[in-house]
Amino acid sequence: MRFGLLYEHQLPKPWAPDDEHQLFKDALAQVELADRLGFDYVWAVEHHFLEEYSHSSASDVFLAACSQRTKNIRLGFGILPLPPGYQHPARVAETVATLDLVSDGRAEFGTGETSSGAELEGFGVDRATKRAQWAEALDVVTRMFVEEPFAGVDGRYLTMPPRNVVPKPLQKPHPPLWVACSRRDTILLAAETGIGALSFSFAEPEEAAEWVREYEEIIAGERCLPIGFDVNAQIATALPMMVARDEADAIERGVDGAHFFGYALAHYYYFADHRPGVTSIAEDFEETRHEVGFARDVVVPEGEPLGVKVMSEGPESIRGAIGTPEQVAELCRRYEEAGVDQMIFLVQTGRTKHEHVCEALELFAAEVMPEFHERAPAHEAAKRERLAGAVAAALERREPARTAPADAVISPMASGPPPAVVGAGAPPAPEPVVAAPAANGAPAKTGTQAFFGTAMVRAQQRGEAAFGTFVRRSDDRRLERTVGADPVLAVIFNAMARRFDAGAANGFTGQIQWTMRAERGTKAWTLDIDGRRARARPGEAEEPKLVLTLSMADFARVIAEDLHPAKALITGRLQVRGDLALAAKLGPMFGQASAL
Repeated sequence: MRFGLLYEHQLPKPWAPDDEHQLFKDALAQVELADRLGFDYVWAVEHHFLEEYSHSSASDVFLAACSQRTKNIRLGFGILPLPPGYQHPARVAETVATLDLVSDGRAEFGTGETSSGAELEGFGVDRATKRAQWAEALDVVTRMFVEEPFAGVDGRYLTMPPRNVVPKPLQKPHPPLWVACSRRDTILLAAETGIGALSFSFAEPEEAAEWVREYEEIIAGERCLPIGFDVNAQIATALPMMVARDEADAIERGVDGAHFFGYALAHYYYFADHRPGVTSIAEDFEETRHEVGFARDVVVPEGEPLGVKVMSEGPESIRGAIGTPEQVAELCRRYEEAGVDQMIFLVQTGRTKHEHVCEALELFAAEVMPEFHERAPAHEAAKRERLAGAVAAALERREPARTAPADAVISPMASGPPPAVVGAGAPPAPEPVVAAPAANGAPAKTGTQAFFGTAMVRAQQRGEAAFGTFVRRSDDRRLERTVGADPVLAVIFNAMARRFDAGAANGFTGQIQWTMRAERGTKAWTLDIDGRRARARPGEAEEPKLVLTLSMADFARVIAEDLHPAKALITGRLQVRGDLALAAKLGPMFGQASAL
């Protein structure tokens, strides 16, 4: 197994005038030290507008600085956001290739669609289509790496004529591809597209083992259709880390920073309304951390094996790889046994001190890392041999690089039309030229069609976007009157039943009940699930395995993805009775992030 570091560049308030300057100086010194100690990777996120949580808005600049202070450590974009609203795919290809050249071939290309409202709204990226935008952009970028010249694209979200995108990366055909994953469905998508999975969800080793199993099954089968020109069959998982000889010292030095990381992430992605330049996440954290899963007093030195989370009588609390060298080594062995290829450590979190980070890196490198590095070459060789045939077959299914039209000529006075509007209201456009021959000889699908369906999906996305706009513009009474109408509820729950994914349900049978409160009375709907399909009907369940209760207006907001279920649960607007583990699976089971 290999080891990496992840930098969000966190900076809790209050801020002194030189704090951001010192933040980057410390991070560069830590990366330089990690390179000398033998760490394998450094990953830098790219986030925008997420003050306190992440001041890492120019990961390319930071990684370029790292490249000139290091010799061996690999430099990962973790991740570059790909929807074209953030940056044109040509700029992405040029940036990644340049880093690969100046680092002598050490770049790793992590990608993602992003999900924070601060960034999506700030850059005008439509939430309903962001994954389709990611897929189209990633296909375009990988072609820019290998096609000389790039043969052009006429897609739904991007139109570009043939151009020779330079420079080309040093690694051939291109640097390893990754995608950020926080849920099971994204990990499966990574396998289906032949790219590495960067899991940032703080998974326990036993959960990671199941992900590895499913991931490798897809890589080894015909579902894998590479989106790039090589397959990177790796899974990496991230955890907070702090190592000290005394467990109490490790907890004292590392837990508050780890908890601030988790709290700030939840603040932007789940439960808080943020006032730019005004809100102090650090103050909110100190006041409410114990209420939302970051209780400090439950993390105590007990000399026991580490778990990612600490269970208590109240909300669970994050622990991660915070402990003695012996405890951290035992946790790493469990991930190694699960088949995880890389552990990525968050060490620069919250107000964690620079000197404590450096001491932890040195202790980990001296007493934990050597045994894993000794085993890593044999493990990696065995995995390559085990998957070699499947990888070769997958690459055969990938359409090869194209040749640009012979008459492609650039006029000195050439100009393009105004850029198309990206989003639910964008006019229909041809699919991008991204053909891949089907294994059974059927006509090839192209572009996002190969991953997300045809015009029916587009119509559905437009309808969902229109519904979301209606919800955001409506008050509670209007939502109760409109969404609470029996025909509308029938449409919603029957659509939910059609989206049911038996694979994600993993054999579940039983009844799930939704209870929606309104001024005119309470309404209940039930989904009867037999393991293979779901059937929706009005009324209460006879023996529900799970009951979810909320107001009709909040039900509409969750359906429209205007209210995240986690925020509704934490704030008491959603009550859950029954199988909590089942509740956590509702998203994958019904094919959407907030599957109420």
